[in-house]
Amino acid sequence: MNERELVVRAAAIRRHIVRMIAAAASGHPGGSLSAADILTALYFRVLRVDPENPDWPGRDRFVLSKGHAAPALYAALAERGFFPVNELTGLRGIGSHLQGHPDRKGTPGVDASTGSLGQGLSIAVGLALAGRLDKATWRVYALLGDGEIQEGQIWEAAMAAAHYGLDNLTAFLDHNGLQIDGPVEKIMSIEPVVDKWRAFGWHVISIDGHDMGAILRACAEAEATRGRPSIIIAATVKGRGVSFMENRPEWHGKAPSAEQAEAALKELGGEGGGGR
Repeated sequence: MNERELVVRAAAIRRHIVRMIAAAASGHPGGSLSAADILTALYFRVLRVDPENPDWPGRDRFVLSKGHAAPALYAALAERGFFPVNELTGLRGIGSHLQGHPDRKGTPGVDASTGSLGQGLSIAVGLALAGRLDKATWRVYALLGDGEIQEGQIWEAAMAAAHYGLDNLTAFLDHNGLQIDGPVEKIMSIEPVVDKWRAFGWHVISIDGHDMGAILRACAEAEATRGRPSIIIAATVKGRGVSFMENRPEWHGKAPSAEQAEAALKELGGEGGGGR
């Protein structure tokens, strides 16, 4: 896919996010929408995966450390062909394989069960170490939230990744500046975030997280970096694409009403909201 096609696919993923959360009357739209461009770039240009064989040993691994953004991951997986798109409206339903946080045992294409914030980077480090021990060529990618990196375990994992020189590991920071209780800088500032990751021994790349070309170039730079892990600090907008959700912390974990979903879908270039 070229960059324009990726932008179109990201819009489709955002529409899926709105529909499935509205249908479930539960979920996390803000951080799912902010991460949609990153996940689109990964699943349609960067990651080596095979939807026909989700457990292919040679695949790249992806860890959604900010597990509450599962709707964005599920939408990307469905669009990529891991399971039918019409299953997305089963989000959080009893008996559905699409629960509120990713389940490695239940959902095709999910490489790690996540949800307890701060743990995903440790999982990614373990996977990257395993890949090195096996002399494998596959890479590991992780997506973190900027509120999440207030957790101490993130920094333990960051130290370990640098100590072992895990250049087969690339992390993304979905740097939208908001968490459930408000602005990250007021709850627990993470600044100077670039300097911190550099001090921990990582190669740091700062980008606009909604610029598809910048995302792809950053991934290429990270893959070419040797001797240390890379983190791509992606400046994003929480609720991206839906005007009444953008930069509003109350949309961290609130489902839209049917009317709000209709309005959001119109802004995103689609029709048809999710019923309750």
